[in-house]
Amino acid sequence: MIQTIDLKKGMVFKRGEKLLRVLQINHHKPGKGNTLMQMDIQDIRSGSIVHTTMRPSEKVEQVDVDKRNAQYLYDEGDSSVFMDLENYDQYSLAHSQISEERKYLVENMNVTLEFVNGEIVGIELPATVTLEVTDTQPEIKGATIDGGGKPATTNTGLVVNVPAFIKNGDKIIVNTADGAYKSRA
Repeated sequence: MIQTIDLKKGMVFKRGEKLLRVLQINHHKPGKGNTLMQMDIQDIRSGSIVHTTMRPSEKVEQVDVDKRNAQYLYDEGDSSVFMDLENYDQYSLAHSQISEERKYLVENMNVTLEFVNGEIVGIELPATVTLEVTDTQPEIKGATIDGGGKPATTNTGLVVNVPAFIKNGDKIIVNTADGAYKSRA
């Protein structure tokens, strides 16, 4: 058992009979009273996301997560198929279980599969991915004066704010933690 104050983004814990993953966590200190933990948590089995508030001293059961190297193969219906790189077994994950991660998946990409008691519960992405820009506005002369960027849609459907010099067909490196443009590939 651990206290909720020790939970971090990506950790899996058990509350009742549900396996839950921390998607986002914020410590909130109201003007009066004790600190509260505001969290977005995802039910691993159903994929539903809930915003909840817990006291830092509440106890939850931490779950041991086994990790295995795998490769993303393809989408099949409403699930994504991955292959374990050690024994070549294939695993399917419902799109609802990996809704955020899907925006970064490219065929033949290496990922880490996460298992709890032999059941696949999610994936861990590499720190950065290379994506191709499929739709963005053309560069406008003098656009660099304001220093802002422009939205660009990638081959996975992810929309990233990129510098003005990026064109359709360019390959860019994107940070998977926050979806931010890092550099040109």
